[in-house]
Amino acid sequence: MLSKPASYCAATLFWALPAGAGDKPLSAIDWIDRQPEVQSPVVATPLPGTGTERLPPDVAVSPLTEQTQRRIGLVPPAVSGLPPDLWSDSDPKRLGALMADLPDLRLPAAQSLLYRLLLSEAAGPGDDAENADGFTLDRARLLRDYGALEPALALIEQAGPKRDRNHFAAYMDLALLTGNEDPACDLQNARPELAPTAGHSVFCRMRSGDWATAAVLYDAGRVLGTIPTPQLNLLERFLDPELFEGDPALAPPASITPLLFRLHEAIGEPLPTRFLPRAYAVADLRDVTGWKAQLEAAERLARAGSLPDNQLLGLYTARKPAASGGVWDRAAGVRKLDQALSRRSASDVAEVLPSAWKTMKAARLEVAFAGIFAEQLTALGLDGEAGRIAREMILLSPAFGDVPADPQDLATAIATGVPLPLVAGTARNAEIAGAFSGMPQVTGIPATQMGERILMALAELESGASGDPVALGKALSVLRGLGLEDTARRAALQVLLLERYNL
Repeated sequence: MLSKPASYCAATLFWALPAGAGDKPLSAIDWIDRQPEVQSPVVATPLPGTGTERLPPDVAVSPLTEQTQRRIGLVPPAVSGLPPDLWSDSDPKRLGALMADLPDLRLPAAQSLLYRLLLSEAAGPGDDAENADGFTLDRARLLRDYGALEPALALIEQAGPKRDRNHFAAYMDLALLTGNEDPACDLQNARPELAPTAGHSVFCRMRSGDWATAAVLYDAGRVLGTIPTPQLNLLERFLDPELFEGDPALAPPASITPLLFRLHEAIGEPLPTRFLPRAYAVADLRDVTGWKAQLEAAERLARAGSLPDNQLLGLYTARKPAASGGVWDRAAGVRKLDQALSRRSASDVAEVLPSAWKTMKAARLEVAFAGIFAEQLTALGLDGEAGRIAREMILLSPAFGDVPADPQDLATAIATGVPLPLVAGTARNAEIAGAFSGMPQVTGIPATQMGERILMALAELESGASGDPVALGKALSVLRGLGLEDTARRAALQVLLLERYNL
């Protein structure tokens, strides 16, 4: 039993050894590290009946090294519209600092550009593989912060989770957060030196059904002090749950980690994700959680731009709400509007649209709502209040350019690209109009530093949307100068139309 004091020499020796401390990083392709076998010389022999000899052709041989640079990303440059060397001439440390200091982006257009930037297939900064791989971790870390776990996991898999312990630790955390830790545990069990902590080793041995080894590793970690107390308490219940039947639930840890989060779930004491970092909300999208928890997690991720609009629609319409207020009202409103649109009834749509729009605005989900329904609404030719809402929704959707032109309206002029009207009123509107007057500003930024400049523009855009009109105008001008015209226009429209930015 785990509660009995014990001494396990083999386990103590295992944990006393440094876990791969002096190992060099592994290549993403395992055969790169293997030395070519020395072959015996080929002796040419005459071919029968010819009296001639055929010799093997000369072959030039050059070794593949770990410094071979790779392009990491999920979206080809031809699709993202960004150059494959957009990071090449930037300083890796500066890029890491820009990513670490980037404010939490709330403007949907800024979020979309950030994902496009992080997922675009590109070589890393500098001219060596170490910089490129470290930068891949920075990209994955930022995606994780926004709750985009699957894309982050795919980046790490491209770079190679076995490459070093840092890559494997990121891979394991993402696997635990998505609830799909078995492949990561299989890899760790085969390569124990990659384990991020002693607690991870115990957890993965238990997941594979190797209770005896898990118990040995647990007691060794307890004796040597290599497993922190919060992990020890959870692992003990995970290994021998019958000892704790009827005991009160453990208090939530003061500092959460993916392993602690997963262990709480494994022992039947799941932690609510509402007040945890955004990445943990992804766990509530699974069918094992209740519908309300799924809806709340989906809305939280949709506000961060990391949940597809259609997935949000699917959850809203999965069933009929049995209660009212808050998320239930939003689900009911979306469900009624979806049904009215399926009947192609303009009168029914006009009846339910204002209420649904009001609830989505209150939850700051207008852009996601517009992405789902705007084009269908436009096709109905609505008028009155419903027509006004439909027009606003099309301006907030990817199809913003389809709105009828109105040269006297700033938002419509920006959407359609017609000459801007004379702008009176706020300094913010004047800066927006100035950014779209004439040709885009020439930035002089080379393509090989484009990624760095986009990160800087995103920070300025967030500052501008939060109330700094000069920063807003500058960010919009830079985006246009970088060829990101649609992003600049969508950002300007969102600042103009979303009530939370009407300061």
